[in-house]
Amino acid sequence: MNMNGFKNNNGEGETNGTSVHPNPHQHYLQWKVGLVNNSCKYLTAETFGFKINVSGVSLRKKQIWSIEHDPVEDDTVYIRSHLGRYMSGDKRGTATCESEETADAEKFSIQYHPDGSGQWAFKNKSTGYFLGGTDVEVRCYEKQPGRSEWWTVHLAIHPQVNLRNLNRQKFVSLEGEPGSESLRVASVIPWGPKSLITLEFHEGRYRVRSFDDRYLCKDGSLTNKPDADGENTSFGLEIRSGQFSGLALRDKSGKCLSGVGRDAILQAKNKNVGKDELFTLVDVHPQVTITAHNGKMVSIRQGVDPTANQDDEVTDKEMFQVEYDKASSMWNLLTSDNKFWSVEAGSGIQASSAVKSPKGLFQLVWHDDGRVSIRSAATGKHVTSRMNGSLFATVDEPSDKEKFILTILNKPRLVLKGEYGFVGFKSGSRFECNRTLFDAIQLVHQEGKQPFYFMKGPNDKYCQIDQEGNLVSDSNTPTPFLLELRDQSRLTIRAPNGNYLVGEQNGLILAKAASIEKATLWEY
Repeated sequence: MNMNGFKNNNGEGETNGTSVHPNPHQHYLQWKVGLVNNSCKYLTAETFGFKINVSGVSLRKKQIWSIEHDPVEDDTVYIRSHLGRYMSGDKRGTATCESEETADAEKFSIQYHPDGSGQWAFKNKSTGYFLGGTDVEVRCYEKQPGRSEWWTVHLAIHPQVNLRNLNRQKFVSLEGEPGSESLRVASVIPWGPKSLITLEFHEGRYRVRSFDDRYLCKDGSLTNKPDADGENTSFGLEIRSGQFSGLALRDKSGKCLSGVGRDAILQAKNKNVGKDELFTLVDVHPQVTITAHNGKMVSIRQGVDPTANQDDEVTDKEMFQVEYDKASSMWNLLTSDNKFWSVEAGSGIQASSAVKSPKGLFQLVWHDDGRVSIRSAATGKHVTSRMNGSLFATVDEPSDKEKFILTILNKPRLVLKGEYGFVGFKSGSRFECNRTLFDAIQLVHQEGKQPFYFMKGPNDKYCQIDQEGNLVSDSNTPTPFLLELRDQSRLTIRAPNGNYLVGEQNGLILAKAASIEKATLWEY
């Protein structure tokens, strides 16, 4: 089975809680959410005793719930805690979260608030009672949802995603001539920054932002600034389960986003939810250019052999998707033609494999100057670029000829999340890492000429490290930072003093870590 031009290699993949995506290098994010009551408190599953309450003040591990779809019953979902236990309701109106298995008592259906607020109510299908809670008491007791039974849904995912339409089997991307661009359901594969979508949580609803920081309006136009009342630029979140499972985004008038017309412009049109109105959220892999010691970018313009021979504009042929292989702690490299790099006869690198294989696994070895050497897992040798730009995995110890510059292109703005929350401004120009909402950081790369990046805060000032070692955004002069990919969705950031940025529980971000530790890993 083919989907979106991608081939099914092994049939594995994680989707919205239940069904399997046929493409192994596009992983749908599960429906993991925080549930917020009318007092702005989060439903919480305590670590000990399987106790539940509504006392969380922010979205942390104990406040994350998985909404799992029943694969047979279209209107049935299960609510699973971070401990792997399921929410249950009984005839006495008691709500518990202790069951390891699902049965009738764990079945819920979702109702959406008729006022357009985007709030959800969970009705237990065996009792007909609604789930509600305040402070230490969680019950499944009321026959009709009241204030305590309506929940605001906060997606517990990284907000930068690719958005794929179920009916058209294409991705949303920014298309059109300059000055008349729009978000369209148009891309067969999500390649480059134009397919990057940011879902911005605001007052219980979601704003949809394009990669160039504009907001989607319900009529399909784009604006630089969202409206205050959310009438045009905010959307309520709904999900559907069963054969066609996905997410719908509904405006305040009750209409849902879909691709409309010949150009499939994303706008709100229909009130009923069908395949046209359903989307899935796809994780964003880093896509990079790779510049060799000769100053040329690696490219597949000439065929299946990646060759460092291009120094003009960047096309899809010079961009490669790097995908982390958790089992080996190695990486695969994918082309825009949906082919993987692999080491072939004579230790030459080719991009001709339709499937992942041990020959296509590589280690990224980061050096102090920010450049990276690429070591083949199959040969144990480092990849080198020869005089004509061709790539071979033949070198034991990397020299300058085996060091490359990786430049991330598909995330021009970083949304960073650490161990304690999102990175954002608290006051003044200082960043903190324990925020519930994020502030995006603009990346300014050097077009492959240098390995470092400049970073800009939302105040359009350059980031630097102040005298106390804090990350701040208050300079008119750029400061170089090094970004190093570490796993599927996390990177480390090295400051000019050679130390890694580390997040602390009190919110401080300091350039003081000499080595990699948990708090130096930033989800991006």
